[in-house]
Amino acid sequence: MDIVLLAKAAIMGIVEGLTEFLPISSTGHLILAGSLLGFDDDKAKVFDIAIQTGAIFAVILVYWQKIHSTIVALPRQPKARRFALNVLIGFLPAVVLGLLFGKAIKAHLFTPTVVASTFIIGGFIILWAEKRPPGSVRIEHVDDMTPWDALKVGLVQCFAMIPGTSRSGSTIIGGMLLGLSRKAATDFSFFLAIPTLIGAGAYSLYKERALLSAADIPLFAVGLLFSFLSAWLCVRWLLRYISTHDFVPFAWYRIAFGIVVLATAWSGVVTWAE
Repeated sequence: MDIVLLAKAAIMGIVEGLTEFLPISSTGHLILAGSLLGFDDDKAKVFDIAIQTGAIFAVILVYWQKIHSTIVALPRQPKARRFALNVLIGFLPAVVLGLLFGKAIKAHLFTPTVVASTFIIGGFIILWAEKRPPGSVRIEHVDDMTPWDALKVGLVQCFAMIPGTSRSGSTIIGGMLLGLSRKAATDFSFFLAIPTLIGAGAYSLYKERALLSAADIPLFAVGLLFSFLSAWLCVRWLLRYISTHDFVPFAWYRIAFGIVVLATAWSGVVTWAE
């Protein structure tokens, strides 16, 4: 296996892990990094989706106590069953809308204008969300969510199918606008990511299996490993960060990155097309 190619896989894994759970769009950053590295062919697009699984393993590790206790308590605790049901309900809209509109979105919305616009608009939405009055929070803990709350967050997650929006940004900021505390919205975003990203990765690998061979195993293994390690560090950092900080810095970063998208597209440095 080409060492240079493995190094590119490691860089892409780091980019995925660091951006997947921040409200800044991992897809946008992977497009930029892949284009700059010359790692943007059809196989690389499958790779970008598949290595999300490494980031998910990091979430499972960080939240293992909650996940384990919920699974053990499912037969006897209504609270555990409601939590599991909420995650399932939140996951379903992305499945349905993704199957219905995923191909059309990839064909028509992966343009510099759309990506830059969603980055910038998302930044201003975060600024707006962070100006909420203190009394607007009605759900302090993820266990206090109802199935209706979960469905609304799941529907908001579907906005992430538009490139540059950010799955984490949609669910965290959307959750906050729907009345969840910053901590509850972030926790539910992480839990919702587990079935969503594992499902997306498995579906992509199955659909594009003709592009892959056994020779690709080292490439994907390196990407998964570095995605896992960087996501583990990022998730632990983010959970500490939100206890004393807001998301305003990410809003300004999104706005600045939107300008980068326009500049790189205009100069021809990056091809922002699927």
